[in-house]
Amino acid sequence: MEQLTARQEEILSIVAREYIATAVPVGSNTIVQRYKLGVSPATVRNELAHLEREGYLAQTHTSGGRIPTDKGYRYFVRRLMRETELSSSEQRMISHQFHQVQLDLEQWIKLAAAVLAQTSHSASLVTAPRAPQARFKHVEMISLSEVTALLILVFQDGSIRQQVMLLAAPTSQEELSQAANRLNALLGSANAAEIRHGPVANATLSALERSVVERVLEALEQMDQRSEREIYRDGLLNVLRQPEFAEVEKLRQVVEVLERRSLLEAILAEVLWANGVQVIIGGEGRWDDFGDYSLVLSPYGVRGEANGVVGVLGPIRMPYDRAISSVRYVARLMSSLVEHMYGY
Repeated sequence: MEQLTARQEEILSIVAREYIATAVPVGSNTIVQRYKLGVSPATVRNELAHLEREGYLAQTHTSGGRIPTDKGYRYFVRRLMRETELSSSEQRMISHQFHQVQLDLEQWIKLAAAVLAQTSHSASLVTAPRAPQARFKHVEMISLSEVTALLILVFQDGSIRQQVMLLAAPTSQEELSQAANRLNALLGSANAAEIRHGPVANATLSALERSVVERVLEALEQMDQRSEREIYRDGLLNVLRQPEFAEVEKLRQVVEVLERRSLLEAILAEVLWANGVQVIIGGEGRWDDFGDYSLVLSPYGVRGEANGVVGVLGPIRMPYDRAISSVRYVARLMSSLVEHMYGY
């Protein structure tokens, strides 16, 4: 990408900011009247023409104004746009909302999707954090009768499994609690392989304890076999209200993109290994299926341990500063929550 002159950069920045804010093509008169550039209208027109020839701006047929092209947006976002943060009051409000949810992973993810949609005025995408291997956290057994008990298995990702166990012999609540405490100490935060080949495999266990370990292993191995990540979405109406999607065909296309699970999974999986916020404008690179949209995405969590992705999708005429600051802050919050939940 070539380097523009300072004046060309200033004019490109004005056109981008004005068009993002109003969705109205920007003409030379608007620039001269609203901004003190210290140059003549003719000079502004010449610079606009140059930016158009170089592919940074395009002229609409319905007016003499110009709008940024994908190339123009990329130059604006990566070289001209100043980095911003959400206001302190917004950060406090969002943080308070997350801490009200407590240690409930699914509620965190739904809240992250809702907050991103609200603060960025775009459609949000959030995946749940996944560790390479599921890990055990806690077991509890509650007596239902002398020969039945409710088995409660809790895993490090916050998921809980409950099942009724038929006991081989009459067993008291005290005996159930003692067995659960021993298994919690033996299993720690083990994954399936560590249970099969670790200290538990060589420990002398009662029939009840052995039965519980088998159920823990079965649950862990089922969790490890999951290939899909749940993708939570919110804020579709924010996108549909934009003038870019006023036509029925455009509406259909954006809904279709958000429903194409394989496409979303592919781009979100790639972002898992990225550093910080990633901005994809107009389907650049190999993501031409997103040609009419922009995405602002960020990984969160602990790379290689338990991580997911948060982000937003909207029209190319997106308020990028707002989207980036929102995604960055929510990713930071989600990372701290994952670290707390998984004990990293």
